[in-house]
Amino acid sequence: MTSLINIGFGNMVAAERVIAIVSPESSPIKRIVQEAREGQGSLIDATYGRRTRAVLVMDSGHIVLSPIQPETISHRFVDMTAVASAAAAASASVPADTEVANV
Repeated sequence: MTSLINIGFGNMVAAERVIAIVSPESSPIKRIVQEAREGQGSLIDATYGRRTRAVLVMDSGHIVLSPIQPETISHRFVDMTAVASAAAAASASVPADTEVANV
C-alpha cells in the first residue's frame, strides 16, 4: 500500500518515491530547480505562490517544491513509519487462527 505524505496545502507525495528532501538555498539545488523548470514538465510546484522552503527529489526525476520546512516533512516521514510499525506489530500479535466473535 502506498503511503502518502502531506507536503502542504493538502498536496501529497508517495513516501516510497522520495529520494531526498533538501533546502532550496544552495546553488546546486537552485540549478536543479531551474533546469526542471525549463525542462519538459519535471517540476511540480506545490507552493501555491508561497516561498519555497523544501525541494523534494523523486525517484522518477521529478522535482517537487513545497512551502513547508524540510524538517517538518521529515518528521512526517518519521511519524508515518512509527505508526506503520506499531500497526504491523499489533497485527502480528494476533494469531492467524483466532476467530473473531460477531456480537
